[in-house]
Amino acid sequence: MFKLISDTSCDWIKEYAEEHNVTLVPLYTTFDGQTYYKEQFEISYDEFYRKMTDENAFPKSSLPSIQDYVDAFMPSVEAGVPIICCCITTYFSGSYNSACTARDMIIEDYPDAKITVINSLQNSASMSLFVYEAMCMRDAGYSYEDTVKKLEAMRPFGRIIFTTESLDYLTKGGRLVKTAAMITSKLNLRPIIIMKGGEIDVGGFFRTRKKAKAKVIELLCKHFQESGLNINDYDITVGYCTNPEEASEYRKEVEEAIVSLSNDPEGFVTLSWTSVSGDFSFIQALCFDGSYLIEYRTADLKKGYVYRKPNVPIEETLQFFRSFLEN
Repeated sequence: MFKLISDTSCDWIKEYAEEHNVTLVPLYTTFDGQTYYKEQFEISYDEFYRKMTDENAFPKSSLPSIQDYVDAFMPSVEAGVPIICCCITTYFSGSYNSACTARDMIIEDYPDAKITVINSLQNSASMSLFVYEAMCMRDAGYSYEDTVKKLEAMRPFGRIIFTTESLDYLTKGGRLVKTAAMITSKLNLRPIIIMKGGEIDVGGFFRTRKKAKAKVIELLCKHFQESGLNINDYDITVGYCTNPEEASEYRKEVEEAIVSLSNDPEGFVTLSWTSVSGDFSFIQALCFDGSYLIEYRTADLKKGYVYRKPNVPIEETLQFFRSFLEN
């Protein structure tokens, strides 16, 4: 057994992390350069994006302090529990460096403490899946040492492909050169952004959002076709910021496009985090035939699926989910 800690770049809401015994160390956000908010503790993601869209505010982020990590580590250190701490890619933040400094300070006083800090090379959606895999290994009984080895091996394989209306925020934040933003602004183009190996770059430009979204799916399929990787070994998530309706429709497009890449096309689906009635969480997906699917994992982390036929009353479906989770 070990303690799992992550900075808030994983985009987990605080309540979900608490439910699953994952400690979040917050990054900081400011909109005026003076007042800093702890992500998820003093400002929610909904509030964060609302300020950007409704108030046209430009946020700046700051790494967790060394003391933030010391405070997160010490309860487990004093209890003699090993710690695995997952941090956002070092290309985006110094969170990893803060965690390493905190670890080194603690080890001076507690030389037997076991603290592994991992530069995940991930952010946001891919970071969420990275921490999720760590949680699954912990809950399946993997040892501290084996989990560290598997997480280190996973680092290069996360990838995010996304589109946005403009590159303004990425450019202001120093993530991309100003030339790319100028091109998209002058020509009214929608960019494709690819994050791999912890870094982001522009993957193309398109006149319409519809074409840009189609290109994202094309690049996803191309990645698996050319690499020879088995798509069944991967979790795929569709992320969004402020438009859940568009995300839901887009998810269906993703499913239809990639189902042919699977060696189990009738059972393969994309996965998404879903909360029903606020009283529990599960991983749900919609199969190609419209039936519900729940993913679960065996002790050795192999995936299994439970199906629910379509066209059943919603209350019956919810009761089915509850019964499955309780058992």
